[in-house]
Amino acid sequence: QVQLVESGGGLVQAGGSLRLSCAASGRTSSIYTMGWFRQAPGKEREFIAAINLSGGRTLYADSVKGRFTISRDSAKKSVYLQMNSLEPQDTAVYYCALDTATLTLTRSSSQYDYWGQGTQVTVSS
Repeated sequence: QVQLVESGGGLVQAGGSLRLSCAASGRTSSIYTMGWFRQAPGKEREFIAAINLSGGRTLYADSVKGRFTISRDSAKKSVYLQMNSLEPQDTAVYYCALDTATLTLTRSSSQYDYWGQGTQVTVSS
């Protein structure tokens, strides 16, 4: 089993920045890819970004490209999401996810095996 713990959410004004962190623990030897998703009230879960834990290849959703940056610390089995130029429509619960089977970067939530509990990000106008 793998456990994911997210941190770094909060309330910020439009145009501000936040940095989310996610640390994996437990059976972490088979982690290949980690990603971030978000879900706003009344909406489906949305892909944000993903990164290979070893090579560092990344994939972003068009809605956050140029504003958000995903990074990782392989030794710490951790992934980060630096969010700049935040907008009210970025308000959502943000979830960390990991894939223990493949290096393929994908926007599909079904590929990810484990999920964190989520952290709330609220952007005020």
